[in-house]
Amino acid sequence: MNINAIREQFPILHQEVNGHPLVYLDSAASSQKPRSVIDAVKRYYELDNANVHRGVHTLGSRATDAYEGAREKVAALLNAGAAEQIIFTRGTTTALNLVASSYARTVCGDGDEIVITPMEHHSNLIPWQQAAKATGATLKYIPLQPDGTISIEDAEKTITPQTKVVAVTYVSNVLGVVNPIKELAQIAHRNGAVMVVDGAQSTPHMKVDVQDLDVDFYAFSGHKMCGPTGIGALYGKKKLLEGMEPIEYGGEMIDFVDLYESTWKDIPYRFEGGTPIIAGAVGLGAAIDFLNEIGMDNIDKHEKHLAAYAYEKLSAMEGIELYGPKTNRVGLVTFNLEDVHPHDVATVLDSKGIAVRAGHHCCQPLMRWLNVSATARASFYVYNTEEDIDRLADALIQTKEFFGHAIG
Repeated sequence: MNINAIREQFPILHQEVNGHPLVYLDSAASSQKPRSVIDAVKRYYELDNANVHRGVHTLGSRATDAYEGAREKVAALLNAGAAEQIIFTRGTTTALNLVASSYARTVCGDGDEIVITPMEHHSNLIPWQQAAKATGATLKYIPLQPDGTISIEDAEKTITPQTKVVAVTYVSNVLGVVNPIKELAQIAHRNGAVMVVDGAQSTPHMKVDVQDLDVDFYAFSGHKMCGPTGIGALYGKKKLLEGMEPIEYGGEMIDFVDLYESTWKDIPYRFEGGTPIIAGAVGLGAAIDFLNEIGMDNIDKHEKHLAAYAYEKLSAMEGIELYGPKTNRVGLVTFNLEDVHPHDVATVLDSKGIAVRAGHHCCQPLMRWLNVSATARASFYVYNTEEDIDRLADALIQTKEFFGHAIG
């Protein structure tokens, strides 16, 4: 894997920020886009811009082919059984809300349970809070181990025959931990529950096989995997999707409309009302092509190497605390410098051209579990190098010295 050749394909990386070459370490929030994705979106707007599934003219046919071709690419990426099991959404948040609103609110009631974990992103927490409130179900949490992982034993104790939904992130956006989704799905199914997976932090970084995992729903976002913003997808098992009602109504999702009654199209179109995110889907398809050309296994290996390198480098520094397990993690490190607020850390790093994330990362319950108000996070992707991490480490030493003198 030629990292220099890969970096050349990302125009945004070749700039200076505050007088320093840019080191972008915030891909867990949103990844950068390669030239092929930018060109695909540009080409669609320049040559094929039209609505889909409606017109019989040439532009409409080309736009429809590109849109549905992107759906096929998503299905292949996830090893879904059929393209009709892929619903295009605005992203992970919309996809998870669709499941919580259309599925959970119809199957849950008094005495039922919804099980999640304290490490969930707000997008995979608040929808289940609201579903539990609306249905009378009980929201339960699989407890975390001291290193932020979850144990199968705890999962088996928490998930019961009263559980209707188990919703867990595949990879934590704070801890970097990879959760045992296949085993959790087995436990859920033994108890008659469905398995919902937040794949926002896993899909960009590793090979995902929804049939092997045997998950019932799987959501992800395109902008974290070299695609455009505003596009994502929900995978669902066909039988479950066919039994769900749409939650948005309007054009394109209907089969027949009368003055007082309407019927819906088959899946996936009943869930894609209105003009869809056509250019976003085209860009997502191009991003999948880009990642497949590199190879998801190669990306996984590269990021795990960077994560191990960063963990070792930063853990050797005095006055820094790292969060999450040392191993079994994807390409990110979350940390705090002693006596320095993470926002101050991020500001100083930005002055040196290094972009990291600071805050609660949309995981306030997890921050309270960690007994902190916020953390800094450096996240890596296919275009990052050991040299990027070296610059981060050097800048953190300078930041520590600067605030140490200021405090002293």
